[in-house]
Amino acid sequence: MRLRRKKNTPIRFERCADYTLNTEGLKERFYREFDEKKPLEIEIGSGKGRFIVTLAEQAPEKQFISIERVIDCIVMAMEKAQRKELENIKFFCLDAGELTEYFPAECADVIYLNFSDPWPKARYAKRRLTHRRMVEKFLPLLKKEGKLCFKTDNRPLFDFSVEEFTAMGFRLEELTYDLHSTDTPNVMTEYEERFSSMGTPINRFVAYPTQATYNFFEE
Repeated sequence: MRLRRKKNTPIRFERCADYTLNTEGLKERFYREFDEKKPLEIEIGSGKGRFIVTLAEQAPEKQFISIERVIDCIVMAMEKAQRKELENIKFFCLDAGELTEYFPAECADVIYLNFSDPWPKARYAKRRLTHRRMVEKFLPLLKKEGKLCFKTDNRPLFDFSVEEFTAMGFRLEELTYDLHSTDTPNVMTEYEERFSSMGTPINRFVAYPTQATYNFFEE
């Protein structure tokens, strides 16, 4: 579902501009803006921000980065953080394919992909965030001992993603086709709450890169 563009978005963005950073030269000054000694977690495709803002509120000892390419969504997420007066989160309106231009290698302990666009038609498969072509673009941000957490309500996308991550040499753990039937700690997105309340099962796995993963991309 696409959000209708709001006319007051630029004004609202400016009101919470402290929750973003100028991306010019950010890669070079990254560790002046973020503490290298503190854990850093990144969500790619944050929607309205409930998930990442909740994590930031629950874990003030960590740092969080929210990535979303839709400006109206990122503004709503920024406003959530502002209302809670959080100091450990920043927001960026960027495309997933651009991230290595702005963030240094191996900066993230965790990368979250929540309810990514499934791009259901086969000819658009390479646009899926879990396609190897896209993973190759943002995997450099993840520390070697880091993990990638993926969840979706879309079973075909999940099956595709399991096959892709297995082919890329990731070690998959905590794989489930019904997350809410397990005792796994879980912070819900707005989308997740809506569809799980309708009985839609949520699929999830945690992926750890291995040496086979890095060999896969080198080859």
